[in-house]
Amino acid sequence: MRFISWNIDSLNAALTSDSARAILSRDVLNTIIEHDPDIIALQETKLSSKGPTKKHLTILEEMFPEYEIAWNSSVEPARKGYAGTMFLYKNNLKPEISFPEIGAPSTMDLEGRIITLEFDEFYITQVYTPNAGDGLSRLEERQLWDEKYADYLASLDKEKYVIATGDFNVAHKEIDLAHPKNNKNSAGFTDEERQGFSNLLNKGFIDSFRHVHGDITDVYTWWGQRVKTSKINNSGWRIDYWLVSERIADKIKKSEMVDSGPRQDHTPILLEIDL
Repeated sequence: MRFISWNIDSLNAALTSDSARAILSRDVLNTIIEHDPDIIALQETKLSSKGPTKKHLTILEEMFPEYEIAWNSSVEPARKGYAGTMFLYKNNLKPEISFPEIGAPSTMDLEGRIITLEFDEFYITQVYTPNAGDGLSRLEERQLWDEKYADYLASLDKEKYVIATGDFNVAHKEIDLAHPKNNKNSAGFTDEERQGFSNLLNKGFIDSFRHVHGDITDVYTWWGQRVKTSKINNSGWRIDYWLVSERIADKIKKSEMVDSGPRQDHTPILLEIDL
């Protein structure tokens, strides 16, 4: 099976705007379609609490005629039009769909951050992990999130094997970002967040990209938009992952980034696995 995950940073803009960035976003969506994945995971959809509008659904049905849709959006008292996730899956697949709450702090459980699809032999789940925030204002809450999320994945893993993807908002090791020394106390590269990710892996999961490619450097999934040359100079971070249960590591066939062309921000990531 082939899966693709992408932090789209506003599905509405990608589908309905005519801005230069939106056009680049649609180009990326078309690239994803060309890969013909069985399942597509999207993070940071930024839809309203009611989810996709009729206009959004019409466009999605035109673009993805062979797919069903599951979405999870931020609801009050959490911020409106914030975070959010969506799965598109081939209509021959018949998963059980859940929108788990993990006992996260503050409004994090209400921000539409997790969707899980359950199949006969495995779970595929996606996450949009909360950012630690400007000035690390949310770091303490983020640490609790990491603990709760790791426990959630471990609970799934006890039932059947797990494939987990998304924007985890952490560069795990120094080789996972271009300038580790300059970012020691930056959100996404604090010791606390890196340890939280290690703790997750230690519960029986592997980073599929590192499993396939080893300690190669200079391969990232995100380039900041504030610096216009960040992608040209490959000054990026690897913060998006496909994780799998350790016991199915030998089933991984491919784990790599999908070329998003000149568009900065996140690039899609692909996993092929023999299920």
